[in-house]
Amino acid sequence: MSRFHPLKIEEIRRETRDSVSLRLAVPDALKPQFAFRPGQYLTLRATIDGEDIRRSYSICSGVDDGVLRVGIKKVEGGAFSTYANENLKPGDVIEVMPPEGRFTPSEGQGRHLLGIAAGSGITPILSIAKSALARDAAARVTLIFGNRTSLSVMFAEEIEDLKNVYLGRFSVVHLLSREAQDIELLQGRVTGDKIRVLASGVIDFADIDEAFLCGPEAMVAEMKAVLPELGIPAEKIRSELFTPSEKRKSFKPKADVAGEARVVADVTAVLDGKAHRFDLLSSDENIIDAAARAGIDLPYSCKGGMCCTCRCKVEEGEAEMAINYSLEPWELEANFVLGCQSLPKTPVLKVNFDHM
Repeated sequence: MSRFHPLKIEEIRRETRDSVSLRLAVPDALKPQFAFRPGQYLTLRATIDGEDIRRSYSICSGVDDGVLRVGIKKVEGGAFSTYANENLKPGDVIEVMPPEGRFTPSEGQGRHLLGIAAGSGITPILSIAKSALARDAAARVTLIFGNRTSLSVMFAEEIEDLKNVYLGRFSVVHLLSREAQDIELLQGRVTGDKIRVLASGVIDFADIDEAFLCGPEAMVAEMKAVLPELGIPAEKIRSELFTPSEKRKSFKPKADVAGEARVVADVTAVLDGKAHRFDLLSSDENIIDAAARAGIDLPYSCKGGMCCTCRCKVEEGEAEMAINYSLEPWELEANFVLGCQSLPKTPVLKVNFDHM
């Protein structure tokens, strides 16, 4: 299982008024561990106001850029994103976990990739586009990118550079929801209706080999429904969320009559080949928190069911998840759960974080 490593911030680039990208220095000894596939993310860790905060951010650099860079957009109330945008500076050291994530393109030459992004959802798709175009002279990339205004477009200069360098192989459609456009089609959010209009003569969706969707839950869900209508098979559509559209079901600590937490389950968590045993109490919200209370540091990042860092396999007993945005159907059938979203349904539970 991956562990955190202290990496120095070489450069902080202001991408927009409320977003930055961090370039991280990777020592030679760690370069094999930090080799990444386009579309993957890094989990960053820092102590903010005395609290251990971890968040996952997508890599925005291409695999051949020779640098490791992540993009971070400030969100309202976001502890880590605010800290990164307002407090971090070049020379600071931050703890970073090696790359993870499965939002990555399939192998193949001469493929036509489609990216549909909104806001900071461009981050992993930029890495995918840069890598594909640089590594395959026959690859093509079409990007549909939604933002509020032209000033809020993350990586605007890099996107323009791609258009200039890869003439005829990279094309982009910008949609702006809060800024007037000369063409009515380009005014507004990324919606199914706009995609259908683009399919009527601007983009041949039937020519797409693989599509990548990244943005808020509502947009991703709508695109998943529309793209198969336009000729892209569902199995060729990959998606990643940066935030759900609304708060979903979550487990709450249970109140006990006596006012004290009681033991709900005897839990064993296998990590790096070692079994860690601890009690899960009625006051614990999930397996990760119960382990932390017992002094056991299990892997996690977003704690929102989206990043899959806390993926583990149930080997004994049963567990129930509150939400899931990242596990595939085959993983659910194979008894994988997200530790940050799960509680035991049986008095004894064993989960393994080492299963791939």
